[in-house]
Amino acid sequence: MQIVVAGSRGLIGNALVAELSRRGHTVRRLVRGASSGGGEISWDPDAGRLDPRDLDGTDAVVNLAGAGVGDHRLTSAYKKVVLSSRTRTTALLARTIAELDVPPSVLLNASGIGAYGTYAGRGDELLDESSTLGDTFFADVVRAWEGSTAPAEEAGVRVAHLRSGIVMSPSGGALGRLLPLVRAGVGGPLGSGRQYWSWISLVDHVSAMVHLLDAPISGPVNMCTPHPATNIEITRALARELRRPALVPAPAFAVRLILGEFAQEVLGSIRAVPRVLERSGFTWVHPEVPDVATWVTQRGSGARER
Repeated sequence: MQIVVAGSRGLIGNALVAELSRRGHTVRRLVRGASSGGGEISWDPDAGRLDPRDLDGTDAVVNLAGAGVGDHRLTSAYKKVVLSSRTRTTALLARTIAELDVPPSVLLNASGIGAYGTYAGRGDELLDESSTLGDTFFADVVRAWEGSTAPAEEAGVRVAHLRSGIVMSPSGGALGRLLPLVRAGVGGPLGSGRQYWSWISLVDHVSAMVHLLDAPISGPVNMCTPHPATNIEITRALARELRRPALVPAPAFAVRLILGEFAQEVLGSIRAVPRVLERSGFTWVHPEVPDVATWVTQRGSGARER
């Protein structure tokens, strides 16, 4: 397949490009600024610039573009960046795809499990792709983000919205800050520790995207394991693998002080399950917390492990 990937330089994007290339697909990256060769396509989402001719012959598009959220305080100004970096890129891709005489058959577009977050909290409620969306800033971002794919859908392109959970990797991602603390013996539950985290290993996230290139699935897809776990269960599993204690809690007020509004994503409980992936026959390499804890603490970060 000829596959174009936006947001290809991040944790997931790099792993995806490597896996697609290993499987024999031809991959081209969308890059800002001048392209450096045949493997890159220049575009400028802020200026609305993407030449449709550069997408001729493309079989699939994967859009992972969007400004980071875990490493910035959510000021009013940065909230605008978070929203626009997702809706502008998605809308430009969707419009450009819709203009093609022969559009790609599928668009896999990033989204987030924060779609289900609420300020009141959802506790241990099981949430699948049919569940109502929440009322937080990130839930509103998801509404606008997913809505931006409309031109592609109207042109007959199959669109899957990848509602990603916490992506577990030996380096970077959500564990980039937590693992060093656990290794140092000062990791512990965040807040009460009883909040559910919907998570997925980097290996399984990449494999699920490859699966979705061919599986006849459209609409929202919860990109997570069938076994969501509480924050304290995940922290203790990591600590066991590293033979470290997990006793020092981070009080909720301290998490809010450090993270600001993003603390809602850390302290809020989202117990999502991947009904769509399960029904499609996808299988996980790391379905449960002990599996992923062993992998992230003892193995390399590559996505090739199936």
